[in-house]
Amino acid sequence: MKPPLPQGQTKGAINTDSNKEKELPEKISLTVDTTSSGLRTDAFLASVIPDLSRSRIQSLIEGGHVTVCGSRLKKTGKKLKPGDRITVSVPPPDPIDLVPEDIPLKVVFEDEHIIIIHKEPGMVVHPGAGNLQGTLVNALLSRCSDLSGIGGKLRPGIVHRLDKDTSGLIIAAKHDQAHQALARIFKKREIQKRYTAIVLGRLPDKKGIIDLPIARHPRQRTKMAVDQARGRMAVTEYRVLRQLGPAQLLELILHTGRTHQIRVHMSHIGHPLLGDTLYGGPKVIRTGGLKVSITRQMLHAACLRFKHPVTGKELSVETPIPPDMKHVISVLEHACNHNPS
Repeated sequence: MKPPLPQGQTKGAINTDSNKEKELPEKISLTVDTTSSGLRTDAFLASVIPDLSRSRIQSLIEGGHVTVCGSRLKKTGKKLKPGDRITVSVPPPDPIDLVPEDIPLKVVFEDEHIIIIHKEPGMVVHPGAGNLQGTLVNALLSRCSDLSGIGGKLRPGIVHRLDKDTSGLIIAAKHDQAHQALARIFKKREIQKRYTAIVLGRLPDKKGIIDLPIARHPRQRTKMAVDQARGRMAVTEYRVLRQLGPAQLLELILHTGRTHQIRVHMSHIGHPLLGDTLYGGPKVIRTGGLKVSITRQMLHAACLRFKHPVTGKELSVETPIPPDMKHVISVLEHACNHNPS
């Protein structure tokens, strides 16, 4: 039987025999003192129960597992008052019941805390409804038996994501401490994410910054869109590397990490990614008598720079663009050289 949690604890971390959620008591009772007055409930709980991530606490609140003074909490941001009695019921974490698959992975960096993979274009990062096989998660489960469970049974160890048809670097955490630290790094924007892309047309400037808020498209729910009224801040820095006839090769740095950010920003300013049909990018380019077919959006996560979440060591990891993108660049360069504008 698990030892009972001391009643009325308000300061410091909750003491357990392990820092894993499965070792927490099934019910945690707390009383708010004056020093915690005015705090958001989720922030307060994250500070006194470090074994639960803030995202996990928010999901517990949304699932009806947190009460304040006997009433089910409905909002994660409810401000607390002295004397408020909080009860947190901790259900068993969802088991990771996906099937590990021996899918070859290009490992760029790995230690006992994290693993960084070069994801091939076409590979889905984490499973979804009707898509429980062949994903990066299936492959990671085969290689790393002890992935962080914070992401739940469908996203173990996954801190960020890449679209299915975007290639390049993605990080996974091997244990919860690394996962929580990586989440903080991403939230505080203490990681540099550099991408390479091929876009249609010729940008008016060699470099610039696109600062336009992004929200879910109001009608097409699979898309995002620039939305000044509802959008969240999104900032993309770009630099033109070279002209490729009717297209340009760009280097892009994300200062925020919104869904489809690069794809939305480039499409909005009239220069969609080649192959990105969702946002108006062409599947075929004709130039200099040549026809170039493009099978996916020409976007590659080329470089990650950040401090290691556990050791604090500066990491700079790079990976070259894949063959399909090299081919498009080569053909466009050949056409450009033989038919200069």
